Amino acid sequence: MSEAIEGLKPEFFWRCFAEIARIPRPSGHEEAIGEFILERAKELGLRAAQDACGNIVVKKPASPGRESVRGVCLQSHLDMVCEKNSDKRHDFLKDPIELVRNGGFLTANGTTLGADNGAGVATSLAIMEDRSLQHGPLEFLFTLEEETGLKGAKHLDPALVESRILLNLDSEDEGVLFVGCAGGKDTLGRWQMTAESAPADAAALCLTVKGLKGGHSGLEIDKGLGNAIKLLNRALLRLAEMGARLSSIDGGNMRNAIPRECRALLYLPIRQLAEAEALVAKLQASFQAELSRIEPDLLLSLTRQDAAPGAQVLEASLQGRLCRTIAAMPTGVQQMSADIPGLVETSTNLAVVGTGQQEIVLITSQRSSVGSRLAEVVETVEAIFELGGAAIEAGVGYPGWKPNLDSAILQVAKQCYRSLYGQEAEVKAIHAGLECGIIGERIPGMDMISFGPTLQSVHSPDERIEIDSVGKYWDFVLEILKSV
Repeated sequence: MSEAIEGLKPEFFWRCFAEIARIPRPSGHEEAIGEFILERAKELGLRAAQDACGNIVVKKPASPGRESVRGVCLQSHLDMVCEKNSDKRHDFLKDPIELVRNGGFLTANGTTLGADNGAGVATSLAIMEDRSLQHGPLEFLFTLEEETGLKGAKHLDPALVESRILLNLDSEDEGVLFVGCAGGKDTLGRWQMTAESAPADAAALCLTVKGLKGGHSGLEIDKGLGNAIKLLNRALLRLAEMGARLSSIDGGNMRNAIPRECRALLYLPIRQLAEAEALVAKLQASFQAELSRIEPDLLLSLTRQDAAPGAQVLEASLQGRLCRTIAAMPTGVQQMSADIPGLVETSTNLAVVGTGQQEIVLITSQRSSVGSRLAEVVETVEAIFELGGAAIEAGVGYPGWKPNLDSAILQVAKQCYRSLYGQEAEVKAIHAGLECGIIGERIPGMDMISFGPTLQSVHSPDERIEIDSVGKYWDFVLEILKSV
């Protein structure tokens, strides 16, 4: 057992959480965790099935005397976002997550923790194993590739699930019941790479933005966090006025994460070097003044590099179109909800930029709980790409989940929380993509709520789970299962 979880309660949950932390599970590489779940079900004598996409359902019979109770499905996704600090050596395809206890939180050593959605997976595994619990017939649905496009939910075989009550265990605020979510769509711009030789009288320089917090592009889009791509581009535009030529630019690595770092390789006339260094120092001070309260570790730097033999830079007009597109591209909150106070209705995130041998790609992600507003912000992004001369690639997208405040399972959950803790659970919608909207389309008539323990800074190496919230969340899950 990991020392980080020693003595933590509930023991079933934390032991299962530590077990799955040892199993690599990036999106698209869930084979090992899937095999682990199937093997665990076999060890426990439980029936399991898998659809063509790879989604897994494990079925646990009702406890004695509860056979006639309506069945409940507990749902979580197997994959995790893989982010790490730039100085951290970690292979997400091979290495286990290193758990670290830090005060009242469990976190990881320089990487994402995987509590999104490892907390839900651990909950299901623990309930599968614990034979002392009271419940009706249970199903445990484990889906694939939620973080990179909700693939598992989109391709779920409806015959896999018999229950018509679903507890989605993929939310991040203990004491909050989510009953609706935003729909979303990715929009990409691609430019064909056209290059020319780097200027002969130029110094090779690396322009870097790092030290930002990053975070979930839905849940934390309203926090005012810095966007590394946008910040670096502001500096790049100023340096271009001195003759800087762009050789490569790479920033962000997940469509649903606010980019924390961005790096560009430049060639600048040597005579302009001192002026460029002074400009970057001035911009660093400006950026810190703008963001010091929320991004205290922000660092903009310009460092000399060895010039590569035969170095190439982007053709000048391509560099201009790319940089102006990034400058024009919106990122952040576009509209707050008029119906639910404090809820972000519509947003867009400038997520990833990368230069390859053949093309440059810029990835954005739009979200909205209103279908027409989602279409509008996608059209805005597409128009900017078109003006910048990019070929546009539109993602398939995913639906939102319309709140149902008359939901029967919502009423049960509210009563359970009230009886356990003497206070009301909050009922909210969330500005993030949950699988509930898709599952509701795939399986009509499904009555759903979403909840979980308290997580912070998901999709970043600062991700952490509040230890005390897990006990309350665990007792709440069990009370719901006992009360259905």
